[in-house]
Order: sequence, then structure tokens, then C-alpha cells
Amino acid sequence: MNAFTPRPPRGAGADALLRAELAELLPPPPVPELTPERNLDLRHAVLRSALAAGDGGPAARPRPKVPLRLLAVPVAACAVVAGLVVLAPGETPTGSPGRVTAGRPAPSEAVRLLSQAALAAAVAPAPEVRPGEYVYVKSLVAHAGRDAAGGPAVLPPARAREVWLSADGSRPGLLREAGAADTPLGSPGPVYELDRPGAEPRKSTLGAEPPSVTRPTHAYVATLPTDPEALLRLVREQTRGAGGSGADADQRAFDAIGTLLAETWAPPEVTAALYRAAALIPGVTVLPSATDAAGREGVAVARTARGEQTQWIFDRTTSAFLGERTVLAGSTPAGRAGTVLGVSAVLVKEAAAAPGEVPEA
Repeated sequence: MNAFTPRPPRGAGADALLRAELAELLPPPPVPELTPERNLDLRHAVLRSALAAGDGGPAARPRPKVPLRLLAVPVAACAVVAGLVVLAPGETPTGSPGRVTAGRPAPSEAVRLLSQAALAAAVAPAPEVRPGEYVYVKSLVAHAGRDAAGGPAVLPPARAREVWLSADGSRPGLLREAGAADTPLGSPGPVYELDRPGAEPRKSTLGAEPPSVTRPTHAYVATLPTDPEALLRLVREQTRGAGGSGADADQRAFDAIGTLLAETWAPPEVTAALYRAAALIPGVTVLPSATDAAGREGVAVARTARGEQTQWIFDRTTSAFLGERTVLAGSTPAGRAGTVLGVSAVLVKEAAAAPGEVPEA
């Protein structure tokens, strides 16, 4: 019988009773199928709604070692998965392992935004780059400069930047920026060795350094841990003593993760783990509005160190990573607070057969 047909109320006429009995003999009406695009849109909408509803509800740490690919589930289960967000820095788990404890404080806005970006990244298409190919990244960049007299920093118009990186790191890559000569990447540097005092110098090359967080290859990035805590520990270890952020280990980690997001093409589960690892770094905040080098406006997470604020900009609707921006956190001889020192916009990530070859759109 058709279980979806309501019975007529008592006292209904004979015609109504007859129609109801005939309707019960009919099969249930067909349910229209969703197109893949509509299904993905609904899934993202449910994830965003579940995260937005967390303002007054509990937050829980995800079970360890759960593959992020499990996020690609039917729409009905997405709301459950979306509730498994990482804890804000400083929170610790309580209760039995693998169980959600009620009464946990709601996550910070930065953690919520990064969790949202992680959920979107986890269901994104995986990169298809074969070992002999190159990862091609096209972006727009601009970096402020100062004149010889030390005047305020001036940001020039954004210029195109293209990079080709060997997928397995076995061959040199290429950097191409508008207005500058092409720069080989990863070529062994020449050195001269002496076999004995007084001998003729012998030309040699420096040995290739192994891939790492600061010297990533596509193959190496694909092997990074997908557990956020393990990934953050690895990033901290491999950026220890690195220049550019002084003694601030948290900022070094934040900068390194930002470079991996912008300059590499990681598998979806690794990209999601990078966002969740960044959510564990203390001092990360949210900016309601920021604009990348392509003029795309979005929402950003930011961290301030050494008088400068580094911002990661995300699309408001899709939570996709758009680019980065660096601004002065306070007034200095280089400019007033808010002066933009650098800005970028990621436009394309594709596979290329050779350095200098631009993939077809």
C-alpha cells in the first residue's frame, strides 16, 4: 500500500472513501534524484549551517586517526560530521575516549573558520599529478618597497607569478614573474673541492637536500600526517631555527603552513589537516573582511608577530583559500598601521608536462 496517502476524516462521503482506498493500492510517488552538483551544494550548505549553529552548543575533538575522506558522506550524515570540530587552543579532552562530553565551550571564531575550510577541502577533488610531471601554480603577487631615503612603503600593482615544481623533486623547476628573468628552481649549486693541499680545484655540485616542510615536493606533501597534532609537531620541528620569524615558533609554523597552502597542491585530506593544525596555533584571530591581490573580498584568519600581521583570505561562500596579505600591525617609519606590505592571490593549480608549459584551462 501507499503509506504516504492520508486517510479521510470520519464522516467523509463515499466518494472520498473510495478515492482513499484506490490511492492506497497505488505505488508510492517517485522521489527525484539530485544532480551531483546540487548534492555537493546541499552538502556544503549543511556543513556551514552545522558549524554556524555551534555558537551556543558544545564542541568536541574528533576521534583520532579517523580518515578525513569519511567526510564525503550523504547529506543526512553531514550534520553529524560537521559537529566534530577541533578544540580551541588550550582546551583538553574530558570523559571517555571517543565520546563527546557535554558542556564544552564553543570554539573560537578562528577555529570555526579554519574547521569550515577543512571541511570544504576534504571534499574537494584530489590533484592528479604523475611522478614525471610538474605542479603548476599561477598567482598574482605584490610586495611593497621603500626608497633609499627610508620613506614609507609603497605597494606596486600586482604582477603575474608562475611556478613549475617537479612532482617528485627529481628535476629542476622554474619560477617566472612578469618583468623579471626566469629563475631555475632546485638546481644543484656548483662548488669546488680540493682533493689535497695544492691540488687543482675540482668542480662539483652540492648534494640535493631531502624534501621537507620548508623544501616541499608534491610527493612529499602527499605523505604528510593527516592528524592535526602530529602535523603541527612536524611543522614545528622542521621550522626550528628558520629565519624570518625570529624566536616566535608559533609564527614560523603559521607561515610555513600558509606557504604550503599557497605554493603546493596537497591531497584533500592533507589540506584539511593543515587547516586543523593551524587552528591549534595560539594567537590566531578572525578578520571580518580582507581583499586578495585579485581584488576578491573575503573573510580572513590572521596572526600578528614582530609588528606585522599575516592574513589568510577565504571565500565567504565556498571557504576556498584565496590568498595571503601582510600588513603593519602598528605605525612605523614604513607606514601607518594597516599599510599593506605584501599581497597574493592563488588563481590556478594544475599539472604540467614540463617547465614553462602552461596547462590548458
